[in-house]
Amino acid sequence: MRSTQSDDHFQKLCDIVAKLRAPGGCPWDREQTHESLLPALIEEAYEVTEAARAKNDAHFCEELGDLLLLVVMHAEIASEAGRFNIDEIIRDISDKLIRRHPACVWNQRRARFRRCAQTVGSD
Repeated sequence: MRSTQSDDHFQKLCDIVAKLRAPGGCPWDREQTHESLLPALIEEAYEVTEAARAKNDAHFCEELGDLLLLVVMHAEIASEAGRFNIDEIIRDISDKLIRRHPACVWNQRRARFRRCAQTVGSD
């Protein structure tokens, strides 16, 4: 599960990427496009796979971070063009997971409701 601290770190990453792509930011980051980032996206996906298979947690974590950076970069480029943003990506994948796993989500909500009802009923 994510924590408030994770939310802060994720927002910090998004803010850094936005600053790197902003006027006065990093020239290399500013010139990147969806197309120019595709080879890196594919390469990082392979590196994530290799690190996972090697069962090297430190390397796996690092490679997942590199992949996440590219997702955030693509989201920032799309946001700059007014197409979509990282919040929409997160909302859409969350909605998709709920649609694909309705029983799991429903069971979690039901368990939460029972815990609340037990707490209220114990007063």
